[in-house]
Amino acid sequence: MTEPRVARVTEIIAGSSKGFEDAVKVGFARATKTLRGITGMRVAEMRVAVENSKIIEYRVRLEVIFVLET
Repeated sequence: MTEPRVARVTEIIAGSSKGFEDAVKVGFARATKTLRGITGMRVAEMRVAVENSKIIEYRVRLEVIFVLET
């Protein structure tokens, strides 16, 4: 029988001038610095920042799922 697990979800927002995929990678890299036991992420929202009719930043809101330590 496996031990019961409890997970938590926390949100982070990350940005990149390169694109959405890079913004996700930036957010994940930052999350791994302070969160242990990450089991998954969900891209909850994607937005862009616009200036002078040009996209200047791609932004993602991530839900980071991690298992709480016992």
